[in-house]
Amino acid sequence: MELVTVRSWDAEIGSDAYGRLEAGNILFYPGVPIEFSEDDRQFLLSQRQTDAPYHKNIAYRPREDSLTGTARGSDAERLRRIMRSFTEQTVRLLTRGLARYAASWRLDYASFRPCEEAGRSLRLHARNDLLHFDAFPTRPTHGDRILRFFVNLNPEKPRVWLTTDPFPELADRFAAAAGLSRRAKRGRSPLARLGRKIGFGRPPYDAIMHRFHNFLKENAEFQRACSKQQWIFPPQSSWLVLTDMVSHAVLSGQMALEQTFIVARRSMLKPELAPAAVLERLIGLPVIWGEK
Repeated sequence: MELVTVRSWDAEIGSDAYGRLEAGNILFYPGVPIEFSEDDRQFLLSQRQTDAPYHKNIAYRPREDSLTGTARGSDAERLRRIMRSFTEQTVRLLTRGLARYAASWRLDYASFRPCEEAGRSLRLHARNDLLHFDAFPTRPTHGDRILRFFVNLNPEKPRVWLTTDPFPELADRFAAAAGLSRRAKRGRSPLARLGRKIGFGRPPYDAIMHRFHNFLKENAEFQRACSKQQWIFPPQSSWLVLTDMVSHAVLSGQMALEQTFIVARRSMLKPELAPAAVLERLIGLPVIWGEK
């Protein structure tokens, strides 16, 4: 895995950068291409989130223009305005830089992550410090890609990640142990098809990905012994990654912003690298509803 530096988002990236992103590399920007007033920046750095365990971060839902996870007594309206501006600026920025994807992406949640990650106490499947691929239990992607743009807003401390092998290698290694074929077959059963008609149940692809997310976090031997790369994202830097391809963990860091996009698989330069395509080759069954 490599860190591919992008010096400007003023124009669309080239095919080489698209290909490297889709193959499981990280696009890195040595700055923050999002503008904040100094007052808003200081306001963000002063924020804390609720102690409620069901809120992992402060989340902003652009389509509803709503905010969750704020601490009691905080100025939620001001934070909502700042998060709305962050989302709007990020969309404009990446619409230029990732024009290939922009025509077909779906805007997903943004988040503000004020907690220090080192030593953070979370339930096992929610832990950020364990290597995993992203999968959303309540927001199925149906085989489309999870693209995330991160900003380390911290003026002093880096944000430290670990990564290991990308999705194709780990899926090939753990498909049997994780029961991925069983999930695929269950997702195509008559009961699952009935559930689809009445709007109940998780699509096969998303069920497989969520199972794999949990399997990797539960596998203590894998977490201990797998090969690892460490990445240090300096204060006031930004990066972009397909988190359904890149197995990642966050070891330390505080005060990060993130915006998620769900990018249509058909808009990929190399759709054959998408996890859905990898799974179909590996399992020998379609994993997307509607495919035969």
